[in-house]
Formats: sequence, structure tokens, C-alpha cells
Amino acid sequence: MRSDRDSLPNPRPQTVGGGRANNRGKLGDSTPSGPYTWLRLGPPVYDRSCQRAPDDEPTTRYGSSPFLAHPGPGRYCDRRPRSRRHRLSPDRGTVVVVDYGSQYTALIARRIREAEVYSEIVPATADLPQILAHNPVGVVLSGSDSSVYADGSPELPEGLIESQLPVLGICYGHQLVAQSLGGAVAGAERREYGPAQLEITDPGHPLFSDFPATTRVWMSHGDRVILPPPGFEQLARTANSEWAALGRENLILLQFHPEVSHTQLGHALLRNFALRVCRARADWTPSQFVSGTVSEIADQVGEGRVICGISGGVDSSVAAALVQRAVGDSLTGILVDTGMLRLGEVPELRRALGQQLGVNLITLDAADQFLGPLAGVTDPEQKRHIIGDKFFDVFIQHAEELGGAEFFVQGTIYPDVIESAAAGLGSAKIKTHHNTRIPDRLHLGLIEPLRNLFKDEVRAVGLELGLPEEIVWRQPFPGPGLAVRILGEIDADRVATLQLADHIWREEIAAEGYDRAVAQYFAVLTGVRTVGVMGDSRSYGELAALRAVESDDFMTADWSRLPHELLERAATRIVNEVNGVTRVVYDITSKPPGTIEWE
Repeated sequence: MRSDRDSLPNPRPQTVGGGRANNRGKLGDSTPSGPYTWLRLGPPVYDRSCQRAPDDEPTTRYGSSPFLAHPGPGRYCDRRPRSRRHRLSPDRGTVVVVDYGSQYTALIARRIREAEVYSEIVPATADLPQILAHNPVGVVLSGSDSSVYADGSPELPEGLIESQLPVLGICYGHQLVAQSLGGAVAGAERREYGPAQLEITDPGHPLFSDFPATTRVWMSHGDRVILPPPGFEQLARTANSEWAALGRENLILLQFHPEVSHTQLGHALLRNFALRVCRARADWTPSQFVSGTVSEIADQVGEGRVICGISGGVDSSVAAALVQRAVGDSLTGILVDTGMLRLGEVPELRRALGQQLGVNLITLDAADQFLGPLAGVTDPEQKRHIIGDKFFDVFIQHAEELGGAEFFVQGTIYPDVIESAAAGLGSAKIKTHHNTRIPDRLHLGLIEPLRNLFKDEVRAVGLELGLPEEIVWRQPFPGPGLAVRILGEIDADRVATLQLADHIWREEIAAEGYDRAVAQYFAVLTGVRTVGVMGDSRSYGELAALRAVESDDFMTADWSRLPHELLERAATRIVNEVNGVTRVVYDITSKPPGTIEWE
């Protein structure tokens, strides 16, 4: 069953530099033929020697994992690669999370990754061979909105119990396993939503190692187990749930939600499951990810030439730095200036990537090529498609002029994949991300080294690679640029207006020290016209909206409670300094029901 959204700290791992660089010359003359191929880089090969004892947990306020700048993964997308080169398979243990449709499934995998154990999410439709393909050391069954005795409700993967893999069932997963093995599930006499005191009745169980006798947990369910399956024993109970936790050998079932922050020791419980029950290796760290991914990219690319699109955001910058570590001068970064980047974006990227990291960076001034086709277009999906198509037109044309490129690098991350396709039971397409919509005409292998990472992990990798902090901690920026922050028609004047308003908003937030405390912030031109008074004259200009949100994984977000004085200063400056803006509002919509971006 669904549970409340989680809240996580904002840890920042320390920068560790180093690495190799390969000098393989510039782009050559030849161009490969044939259909484009997916070179989706999966979890790389990791050093298994860095396992840490389960009870050796750091006490920093940033949590247990040095990987996380916020923690966590997302949902599964079965876009399978077609590759003319061998795709390395992971030889490491993974805790697989089966998604039964809970919108907070990602939190389970995030918590496991906090324990430095790699975790991936698969849909409820995944069969046992698909699960085993991830080399699992354990499986977690998520919550769901479904009821186990309803027609058409999701079922257990056939053969999972017989596989002898450790299984942790949470809420719906708890009820599903219990019913499947001969227990009984029924609607609770009293629905239980909120905190409950859990009494641990089997303190010797490894799941509850080092736990106190009682602890606070979070319940969110309408059904409950009324009769446990044969052989299962009670591990813990609450006043309303006699079988709040029960187990048999390597099967553990929990009625409550350990993944949410409302559960007092939920992080420790999932860590115990991963390290003590599954015996997973704690090797999911930035340094291991970088070394493994660099090796994998180098093996797959060989002597090939690589081009990378730089959008101005942290994702493409980290992807470029990671690939550059693997292939050196064989990488050429292409920054397409669409005319819709943020104020000062181009020179800042030239300095950080070109001068400081040595990335061969080419800047293309293509503003006219983008603004022209966008004239008169108001539909956001149409804008994204136009920008996506035009971006690749410009990119392919320049790549062909350079010659010899065999691979294309994208900074796709997990939220892009999740929001672009149905990723789990009951999920739906929200909006098209232009950087996952690759035209068939792109005859290049596609490398997506960050595809399995969330934004927090991308930042941690950026710091590990030695990227400047102003790049690592820069604000997320949509691939289509300011086009999706300008509602209605787009022209050069409206772009310039938004650039300045957004710049002022970012300046004021940074001046008050909120630039790293707030997950994302930006300005929007709403297209709404509103009357104002400027001096002694009536004015009629545009309404600008300011957006600032707090988020752990960008799958959910809450609006930031910034000081009123900060909001007042920003609004006053924007109205006074930005021509054409007569009114400013602050967006207090959470995600869900809204999205972070307006379009």
C-alpha cells in the first residue's frame, strides 16, 4: 500500500581526483553505417574487497553511503540494448526490488544504496529469469495500491520462493507472500495509516540486529495478515497488527514501511537485510562506480571516436567528464547554443570543461535554427519534439563534418527513463524527455553512463571525477532549455526576459545560502498578462512565477519554505530590473500532483 513520501539529508562526498587519459587523436574520416545501437552501460565490474562490516556505520549527518549527495535509484525501464559490441554484464550482487505499483518504490532501492549495496527495480511483470539476470543476492517486494484478493492483482514471480533467494515483502509484498504460502489475508477491522509502536518479539533475528525492544514504524494499509503461513514465526507486532513482522528461514514479511523516514530505524532495517540477511557486498561507492564504468566504456569504445552533447546541466557535464576519463582526446564535446540557455552558461561551461578538465569542447551558435521553427508553437510536447529533432539535426550535421564518430554520449539519468515510459505497474507517461527520444537516423552507438543513477549520485560521481563544484552543484536544467519554462509562444525577447529574471532569482537564493539547500529553483514566464503601476503610469506586462522545491530523488518534491524576505527581494528586483514583467508569484505546488517543471 502507498506510504507517505520520504525525506533524506543532502550529503556531499569529498572530491577525489585522479584517473587516466588516453590520447588517441582527433576525429577521423570514416563514418559507420547501419542502424544506431544502444550501448546502455549497466552496473560495471566492482572491486569486492571493500566490504564493510554491517555494524561499522559512520555517524555523519550525511548517512552511511559516501555515494549519496541525496541517495537513490528509480524504477525499471526495459529498453533493451542492441549492440554491435559486447555489453558487459554485472558480476556483482544486486538487491532487486519488484515494483508492484507503489509510487515510493524508489525509496526502497535508495535506502539499500545508502548501505553501499547496488539495487535495481524491475516491474511486477518480470519473471524469475529476468530477475536472475540482475545477479540478485536478495529480492524486495514493494507495496501496492492493489489488494491481494482482488481480481487481476499482481502475483509473485513463479519460482521465486523456490529459488532460495532471501525475500523481503513490504506491505502488499508481505500480504502476497503470506497468502501464496497458505496464510490468510483480510480487510482490517480498522485501517491503519500513520505511526505505530513496533514491539520486537524476536530480537535475535538478523533483521533487527542492534534494535531496541520497541521502535516507531509507519503503517499504511487496509488489509492485514490474519493467519500466517505454515512455518512462519512472529518477529514483531503492534497493537493493531499481531503479524507486523514474520519470518521463515530466508523469507521476511513486514506490514509496515521501512523505506519512509517516518519509520524510525527503517534505514538500519534495510541495511541489515542487505548486509546481514542477503550477505551483499558494500561496494556501491563513487570511486568503484567511476573505475568500473571507465573500464567498461574503454572496453566498449576501443579505438572509436566519441561525441557528446553538452546541454548546460550537471548530467551532460558529468557524463562528458566520465567518458573523457575513459577515452581521453577521442571525445569531442559539442555544446549546441540553442539560444535558450541560462544567462552566462556558455562561457562558464567553456571554462569548467574546456580549460579546467581539458575536454575538447566545440560551441555551435544555433539560436536562429531553433527559434525559427518554434515561432507560433505553444504546445509543450510539440516544443520538445521540435527541439529534440532540431538538436539532432544540428548535432548530426556537425558530427558528419567532423567525421569518424562512432558513439554518442548522453547524460540520461533514471528520472528521464522513468518519466518517459511506463516503468512499473500502474505508472503512466508523464512527458517526453527529448534526450531519450533518439531518431532512427542516428547511426551511432549510444552510451548512457549515468542511466542507472539519480541526480544525487550523479553529483557524487562529478565530485569524484574532480569537476568544479560550481558545475557539480549547478541547477538541473531541462534538455529543451528555457523553452519549457516559457509558456506560450517563444521569441528572442521573451527568452532574454526569462534569462534575466531567472538570473536574479538564482542570485538572491545564492546570496542567502540556499543554493545547495534547495534541490531545484528557477523562474517561469507564464504567458499571463497583468496590469501594474510603474512610476505614475499604468503598465501591462507579464506574470513571472518563481519555483523552488526540495527533493531527495526528483521523483517527488515539496515546495521550499523560503523566508518571506528572500521572496520579497527577488520579486522586487525582477519587477524593477526586468522589462516586461509586472508581477511575480511563488509556486507552492508539490510533486505530485504537479511536476517540478511547468511544461
